Amino acid sequence: MEKQSVFNDKTIVGSPTVHLVSMFILLFIFWMILSGRSETKFIVYGVITAAVTSWITYPLLLIHNKDKTKKYFVFGVNPIKLLSYFAWLMWQLFLANMDVLLATTSQEMTIDPKIVRFYYRNDNPMAIVMLANSITLTPGTVTINVEDDGLFEIHALTKAGAEGVMVDTTAQKVSYLFDSECDYELVGIVEEDV
Repeated sequence: MEKQSVFNDKTIVGSPTVHLVSMFILLFIFWMILSGRSETKFIVYGVITAAVTSWITYPLLLIHNKDKTKKYFVFGVNPIKLLSYFAWLMWQLFLANMDVLLATTSQEMTIDPKIVRFYYRNDNPMAIVMLANSITLTPGTVTINVEDDGLFEIHALTKAGAEGVMVDTTAQKVSYLFDSECDYELVGIVEEDV
């Protein structure tokens, strides 16, 4: 894909210039952290490396939606919203860890596995990936399947884990992160025999 066509491509969601500049800044900061040097030549090397890498890789970081009418930049999220989401997710990880710890170490094992099914539809494929990975990252829940129509199948180890998935809080947070509407619909729960 030619660079000029990337800047003229109306199917790209957001501004390609903003995407390129933000990617350049992140790569330059990463370069400075890794080099640990602040002499002029290292700064110049960092600027050149970040600029060339941003320019070459930008078309590779554009992904199509399902019907191929739009392209989304993989890292096209607000950094402040991302930090807020990360802090919220870390708190959820702590709570889920406590739930799994109590369920597995109590006298009466309170493990109650369930499979929760729900639909989550989002035009941005990265939102779907973020939701699936956030659920899997949380202890006691695993995303076992995501269908093309947006059907998620989640295995939950405990009752609290299943209830946490059934509430659309994570889906709402992900939708907010990607500036989209939350289209969440709970399908049901399948009990598992232990």
